[in-house]
Amino acid sequence: MPTAIIIGVGPSAGLGATLCRHAAQTGLHVFAGGRTSTQLEQTQHEIEAAGGNCTPVVTDVTAEEQVQALIEQAEQAGQIELAIYNAGNNYSGNFLEMEASLFEQAWRVGTLGGFLFARETLRRMVPRNQGTLIFTGASASLRGKPRFAPFTAAKAGLRTMSQSLAREFQPQGIHVAHVVIDGIINGDRIRNRAPALVEQLGEEGMLQLDDIASAYMFLHQQPRSAWTHELDLRTFQENF
Repeated sequence: MPTAIIIGVGPSAGLGATLCRHAAQTGLHVFAGGRTSTQLEQTQHEIEAAGGNCTPVVTDVTAEEQVQALIEQAEQAGQIELAIYNAGNNYSGNFLEMEASLFEQAWRVGTLGGFLFARETLRRMVPRNQGTLIFTGASASLRGKPRFAPFTAAKAGLRTMSQSLAREFQPQGIHVAHVVIDGIINGDRIRNRAPALVEQLGEEGMLQLDDIASAYMFLHQQPRSAWTHELDLRTFQENF
């Protein structure tokens, strides 16, 4: 069975887990990578209950040997057709009081992890001249806002790296894409951390998980004659 690797998988009502479910629905054996085993196992149970296949693998995206092990495990199970790098937290703070360690951690998760993931995935895809590699971006990929210097630097770096990879590997049959998620995702994270904001925005003011995941699957299933490199997603209410 062909495989998909999705890294950055958290709670069930989160983008990573939703991407796993959608990938499994296309017939791919999903390898779900994330930091918390209980969350990964929940995603596994949901996919298997629906008749799909999922293998949870606890993975730190900044640890080279763990990323290598995840991708090798997926490749041993079946040909990797889809790989999605969805890791990256929203780092912010007072710039003048910011510790260098915070900036470095944002870069390690947002950019270095993307490099490790892409390198190991492409090493498997290039000999076959086939595969899809997608990176999750954010508003910070395009513009820097006050107090978000670490997050902006990490996401902007990931975006320009994806452009470099697309230009290098697209002629070799690899579809490299970058998705800019411009707005608030209606998931567990925002509902737990900022319920007042959720109330203010309402359902139509937030991006819906299944709709986002459908866009990723659209990218993966595009014919070679009409590939999209960058796709930006936002609600109809979002100013941009």
